[in-house]
Amino acid sequence: MATAASMYDITIEDVEYLRHGDMPLLARLFLPRGSGPFPLTVELHGGAWCLGNRLQDSDLNATLAQSGIVVVAIDFRMPPVAGYPATLADINYAIRWCKVQATRWNSRPDWVGIFGLSSGGHMAMLAAMRPHDPRYAAIPLPAGSPAVDARVRFVVMGAPVIDPLGRYHYAKQLKEKGKPYPEFVDLVLPLHDKFWPSEEAMAEGSPVRALERGERVELPPVLYIQDTRDIVHPRGDLDRFVAQYRQAGGQVALELFEGASDGFVPRDPSSHPAAQILQRMYENRDPASQAAQRVREKIMTFIHQQAR
Repeated sequence: MATAASMYDITIEDVEYLRHGDMPLLARLFLPRGSGPFPLTVELHGGAWCLGNRLQDSDLNATLAQSGIVVVAIDFRMPPVAGYPATLADINYAIRWCKVQATRWNSRPDWVGIFGLSSGGHMAMLAAMRPHDPRYAAIPLPAGSPAVDARVRFVVMGAPVIDPLGRYHYAKQLKEKGKPYPEFVDLVLPLHDKFWPSEEAMAEGSPVRALERGERVELPPVLYIQDTRDIVHPRGDLDRFVAQYRQAGGQVALELFEGASDGFVPRDPSSHPAAQILQRMYENRDPASQAAQRVREKIMTFIHQQAR
């Protein structure tokens, strides 16, 4: 099997993995050229649940693939087409679809994990904890497909919105104090409202609160990455999740670093179409930065370890 120190040439291609009526959902495949077997991760982009696409983390995904990791970056339904929980149904389907395809890509069905940034990290964790939720598992695979479920081998989260209701209240409180307040507030509040039907849904779809409620969930190993100066994703929510997950019997590797405290925020939201506002959560918009390199190495090492 490949190690994190190995380097591979890669193939990149786009394929349709799911279709809703006349709307195809595409996956960008980053495939190491080698015999493998390679671990595989489904990658979920960030964008406060409503922005971005499968292309926005391509530099990071290509680097992971060069280390011997199959990366499948997916598009999924977002507002105004659909919000919670329909988006989780696309993600659950994508995990199962990847398990069916895994051997074709020189991977294994039991080596499939999930990776996400910001809101993508939130959805990665929620999908991993609830692989059998009937709302999430509602889309069947094509007839004749092998019987697989959406359980994952590992979860990697970069600055996740680990408690959507907590972040929503946090942003509202900042706004209520009046200006000046951080510019991310005016971006994320309406996007919360677009994706979530209600505050009750935000609470129901919160990994932290699911654990605090004592919900019975799957507990795959987690790598949780966040900047110590992050003002967009409250540190208290991170601490609650880590404590609750470990108390429930799960393993969390916590990696804190110093990068860019405002890494979420687009430089001028008004000058870009919403779909093009990208989140470079902890790369500080500099692929060669020490923080970016450290993050990449931690992710590579963690994923390879889970596939041993």
